Amino acid sequence: MRDRLMACLRVGCCWTALGFLGGTADAADFRAGAAMRVITPEPLLPVSGGMGPAHPVSEKRGDLTARVLVLADTDTTVAIVGIDVLGFPAVLGDRVRALVPRLPPEALLIGATHTHSAPDCYAFPDGKGGHTGNLAWMEEVVRRTAEAVNEALDGLRPASLRVATAEAQGKIAFNYYAPDLYDRRMGVIQAVGSDGKSIATLVNYAIHPEVLGNQRGILSPDCIGPMCTRIEASGGGVAVFLNGAQGGMVTADNRDLDAPADPLRGSWQDIGTWEECERIGHTMADEALRIVAGAEADAAPAVAATSRDVRFPVESDDLWAVVTLSPLGYGHDKATRTITATLAMVDVGKARILTIPGEALPNIGSYLKRKTGDDTFLFGLTNDAFGYILTEVDFLAFPRYQYVSRVSLGEQTGTILIDNLLGMVRESPRPVTK
Repeated sequence: MRDRLMACLRVGCCWTALGFLGGTADAADFRAGAAMRVITPEPLLPVSGGMGPAHPVSEKRGDLTARVLVLADTDTTVAIVGIDVLGFPAVLGDRVRALVPRLPPEALLIGATHTHSAPDCYAFPDGKGGHTGNLAWMEEVVRRTAEAVNEALDGLRPASLRVATAEAQGKIAFNYYAPDLYDRRMGVIQAVGSDGKSIATLVNYAIHPEVLGNQRGILSPDCIGPMCTRIEASGGGVAVFLNGAQGGMVTADNRDLDAPADPLRGSWQDIGTWEECERIGHTMADEALRIVAGAEADAAPAVAATSRDVRFPVESDDLWAVVTLSPLGYGHDKATRTITATLAMVDVGKARILTIPGEALPNIGSYLKRKTGDDTFLFGLTNDAFGYILTEVDFLAFPRYQYVSRVSLGEQTGTILIDNLLGMVRESPRPVTK
């Protein structure tokens, strides 16, 4: 049965090519642009950490933003967006794309930073016939995000590119379920103008920004806000953050190591303050700038992009309720109980970007990087945000995984994701670099 399902899924995938690999552009043909918009609701709205009631807030720490980096060569233009929300479903992403008609829809990647201190963008059903979102604010986020993308497109100018990946040092993240099982690698893409000044710095790192969480009465981008502020104050241009494979449960390391909560199980009390957000965010920023500082500038990086639509079975009753009952109108096939997500692969210079429509566990992320090369960037929660993504051997494997399994599309999600992303890589003419 599983083999027939997988064959059907593979046949059902469709490809859209946006550019060609292997070409060499003139230096003057590579351009970059960047922009940012504040999306903080006024007045403040309750914040959401997932399904369940939203929590009221009385203050904000930093602004929620939508941040954009656009990269272009002669043939291909790609826009990358990071938004300070828990998740940004494709149904909202498509509304942004409709307001940016200059770009093919597949050329606009939209990812969520995954802060747990922002209003709901899923419109989660509340079990009472209503939902936990504010539709008017969501429309404002869509409008302002599209404004930022269009501004970045208007501001395209000659640039060079720096790409670097290395382990980030310092107390930044850990795996709450198994402290040492997480990916320490941070990927950085920096566009530099012909005047030598940075246009933008993109940081790709796996972390749950939940130092504050959703129950402290604070609306915030969490540690991502201070990271962006620090990069920008240091001359890095517009800072953009895209999360990585941070599912189950790679989170901000705000442990108070002097205050164990359960020594036998290796858990600690946490430090849930804005000052801790600043410490972690500033450490991330400093590490990103350190990692990219020594990277060689590429004056003529080629840009290419490919996408594939993939169907995923929805075995989870909880997620099927979100898909079918949310007023946002998620696309779904009731007869087969499936949803379709768009996976993208973008090459810019030596960087290869693969998108993940949810929160992949770190072993999936590490496996994909091992198979696809040292300069692979994994953009989690990008182009959609369908819960946790596990392989079948992890699904319900441990008591710790009860929750992440329940809030996953199903047992086959990780396998389908891996097969399709690696299939896209295999079909690319660009060789894998180790």
